[in-house]
Amino acid sequence: MRLPLAPIVPRPEEPVLLRSAEVEAERIVALLRIAVSLGLMLAMVLAVESVRVIEEPHLRRQVGLAAATMLSYLAVGGVIYWAIGRQLFKPWMIWLAVFADCAFLLLNTFLSLVNTGVPGGAVFAMPAVWMAPVVLAFGVLRLNPLRLAVMLVLIAAGLAWMILWQPPEAAPDLVGRIRLTLDSPPNFMRLVMLCLAGGVLVVAAVRMRALLHRSIEEARQKANLTRYLPAQLAGRLAGGGLEALQEGRQQTMAILFIDIRGFTSWCEGREPQEVSRLITEFRARVEAVAARTGGLIDKYIGDAAMILFEGERAAARALECAEGLVTQLNDWRQSREQAGDTGLGAGVGVHWGEVFSGVTGTQDRLEYSVFGDTVNTAARLEQLTKAQGMQVIVSADLLEAAGAEPARDGWIALPAEVLRGRSKGLALFGKAKV
Repeated sequence: MRLPLAPIVPRPEEPVLLRSAEVEAERIVALLRIAVSLGLMLAMVLAVESVRVIEEPHLRRQVGLAAATMLSYLAVGGVIYWAIGRQLFKPWMIWLAVFADCAFLLLNTFLSLVNTGVPGGAVFAMPAVWMAPVVLAFGVLRLNPLRLAVMLVLIAAGLAWMILWQPPEAAPDLVGRIRLTLDSPPNFMRLVMLCLAGGVLVVAAVRMRALLHRSIEEARQKANLTRYLPAQLAGRLAGGGLEALQEGRQQTMAILFIDIRGFTSWCEGREPQEVSRLITEFRARVEAVAARTGGLIDKYIGDAAMILFEGERAAARALECAEGLVTQLNDWRQSREQAGDTGLGAGVGVHWGEVFSGVTGTQDRLEYSVFGDTVNTAARLEQLTKAQGMQVIVSADLLEAAGAEPARDGWIALPAEVLRGRSKGLALFGKAKV
């Protein structure tokens, strides 16, 4: 039976960490925006110097327009970087930076069309349009699919509108002006912008690789924790939940104990490797059933195990686990006997009630465990299985919490037992064979 998985609930600190990461990404974008602006201004100076004399008025205006745009872009990057350094930048301001990137690109491209007087069909001949890969690379660095999608839609819509745009009056030397946009200096600017876009993407790749390495390291640490702690607890501790676990809490749980019968006598005269192999096989079967029923293996004590059940249907899952364990170990005993080995039985005791749960100990040695009368009672029920000739003994409290009907489900009522530490008898039910 496959149990429903609990919904993943974001931890309270996750939104804060995510916002902090987004602001840090915007700081990197601001630095790159400054670097891109300075790189383009240097490239423009070199390109203009190669022409030496610019006689056409529209080309002079084009150079002035490009210079003003790059200086403004440099200023935007500087202001954002300064605001982040002074902790004045808020996460919602990232959207302003996104719109600013798109606005600079589209406005500069459109003004280039207006200045040269060429129709929108030649928009992709304008060097300014080659800033699009750089701007989209900034979106990749932000690691936010929504913002990148908005940038893509805005840029695509803006360029689509420009393609359909027609100047009020066509330039007299239209062919010559378009040819100039394909000359060496504009092509040099395009090459520089392509290299800058590639550089931004390299930074994005390095950053994403660092995040991937961090995720792998966290997964490795969590895997190491699961060698020494239950997987459920390893997830909580890896997620920073140690403090809450150390505080502890009172809660209702089902506690299950299972112990191999005759293990001590079986060990006499055995090689250590043989004993180790048997314990490993036993634990593998226990872990398989516990995982299937959502049980948390609190600890192993030699040939015994203590399993906890909390949350939805905890009592019912504990019953399913008890019956599954007995079935599993009966099959194991039969397979051992068929192979000529000694068959070993097991006893299972399960109780339901309140416990204290939490992480205890010093910083050098921490241990998660549960305490209380419920734990002691479950252990004594397991010990009672041998005296009563039962494979499983459970309390009436557990059956009631699980919604089970003893008679219909094959449970045998046992004499009320006054267990050590209790003043009143405890109603019990058992099964001699599952």
